[in-house]
Amino acid sequence: MGEFKPAPIKATVAFSTFEALDIRVGTIQKVEDVANSEKLMKLTVSFGDHRRSILAGIKKERSNPKEIEGKQALFVLNLDPRKMAGEISEGMLFDIGYADGVTPVLAMPERTVPDGTRAG
Repeated sequence: MGEFKPAPIKATVAFSTFEALDIRVGTIQKVEDVANSEKLMKLTVSFGDHRRSILAGIKKERSNPKEIEGKQALFVLNLDPRKMAGEISEGMLFDIGYADGVTPVLAMPERTVPDGTRAG
């Protein structure tokens, strides 16, 4: 593998733009295959007061996608629901590495916090 070169920093945005995102910690309770997709897995995620189904393109990134069951991670919750491969995704897994061609890893809290805790 060659030396990693970070991408240029994106254009500056107002802090209010960042504050508009609702990024929260959730516990991944279940990871299921999405039959009509070569890359998507369906995550059932607890956010304390509710659960959501979130689709994530992790099928090819991990030899065992179920290894993330029980782990806490960051999710973006206030995106419009999106239909993919016949399923509805109610948020987005906030992972690290994909945009840079690095095998993605979860963005995780350093210690357990209550599900639904906001980031930022």
